[in-house]
This record gives sequence, C-alpha cells and structure tokens, in this order.
Amino acid sequence: MEYILVEKLDTKVGLIRLNRPQAMNALNSGLMREVIETLTAFDQDPDVGCVVITGNEKVFAAGADIKEMAEASVVEIMNSEMIGIYDRLRNIQKPIIAAVAGVALGGGCELAMACDMIIAADNARFGQPEINLGIIPGAGGTQRLTRAVGKAIAMEMVLNNRWLSAEEAYQFGLVNRVYSTEVYLSEALRIAAEIAARAPIAIRMAKDAVNAAFELSLAEGIRLERRNFQVLFGTSDQKEGMNAFINKREAKWQGQ
Repeated sequence: MEYILVEKLDTKVGLIRLNRPQAMNALNSGLMREVIETLTAFDQDPDVGCVVITGNEKVFAAGADIKEMAEASVVEIMNSEMIGIYDRLRNIQKPIIAAVAGVALGGGCELAMACDMIIAADNARFGQPEINLGIIPGAGGTQRLTRAVGKAIAMEMVLNNRWLSAEEAYQFGLVNRVYSTEVYLSEALRIAAEIAARAPIAIRMAKDAVNAAFELSLAEGIRLERRNFQVLFGTSDQKEGMNAFINKREAKWQGQ
C-alpha cells in the first residue's frame, strides 16, 4: 500500500491508518482505492470482526485532493471512481469505526460519517468547507450530516463553513464519544474489540437493520428488521447464545 498503513490485531480488529502526512491525508483516488480494497479484504476475513479507520493526532483527513480535481470536466467527475468508492462503503457488512483526531474536513468528514461510529479526540474538528471552492459536498455530506446534526446546523456548516469542535459534534449527535488525544485511538480499538468479540452474523444483521432505518419507511424498516431477526434463528450462534444465557455461561461464537 502506498497511501495507507494496515494492521490486523489479535483482538480481531483491522486497523487502517491514512498515511499522506505531507498532504494532510488528502483523499486522492489512490488512497480511496486502497481503503476500499482493504475494507473488502477485511470484510471477507473471518479473523476480523470490526475495522478502525484513523489518521494521525493532527489530522484525520483534510478533504479530497483538490489538485486532482481542479481542472476536471463534468464528464470526468461523473466517471471518477473516487466519489463512487464512498457508496461502496455501504456494502461493507462488518462495523467500521472512524477514530478522528485533528481536522476531518470535506471528504474527510464524509469518510468519517460513512463509517458506523465515530470516536473523536478532544482536538477533533469537523467541517464541510466545499462552498469556499465553489462546489458542494458530493460524497454524502449534505445527506449524512443533516441526518446526524439536523437541518439547522447542517445548513450553517454547508452554506457558511461552520466547523464543529469535538464537544459540539458530540452534543449534536455526530460522534459517539470524545476522549483525550492521548487515548482516543486506544479507546476506539477497545470498543472495536468488544464488538468483534460478539456474535459475527448477528453483528452484520444488526448493522444492516440500523442503516436501513435511514433509507426505508418505518413499515419497510420493520419488515427488514423482522426478517433479519428470523434469519438469525437459523444460525448456530443463536442456539449457542441462548443456551449460554440459560446455563449462565459465556457464549462461544462460531460465526455459523
């Protein structure tokens, strides 16, 4: 990998570090391609139950690589795989946690929001400053941001380049937790390890159902939830989990 660092931890957690420090982790097409290829590999790896994506203590990602798109035509942007990769994140079945320190701006904020959870360092800042470039967010920023923080705050961020501090992001529901810069990554990895230790198929079904709540009507979402609930009764993990509960012992998940 040229633009990211990859680790597979013994806690069944996959770790992806964005690694373009000289460009403030700007998300060029090569970096995004490496991220989705690694996520896809982790998704198929039975020894990985959850994935953490992070940058460094000063920057998560300062946005898309502007030099790469400055002279692009409409057709070139429409055919670019870079933005489409964000859509492919939706197809990753295992949970993804963004561990964010420093700035997460533009495409960097969109990448964090495309993950299932965000753990923030106390120095984290979130923004969608595309309006300063004469464009708007194009990888989910207007949609996921509005669903997370509400119309009023999203309008201010998208129209007038308001940035949110880590505490504001927590108050508005954009991030799950805020920790000091010294421990935010270790805490994100701890939470990821806890998730990875749970029933693998149930975790995937649960993620699918929660995501569907933002995409389906209530009736359709409940039907999908019920289907996922019923399907899990065909797994050995369901039998193991309920037997372990009844017999007051710890369950041993097989992912089957």
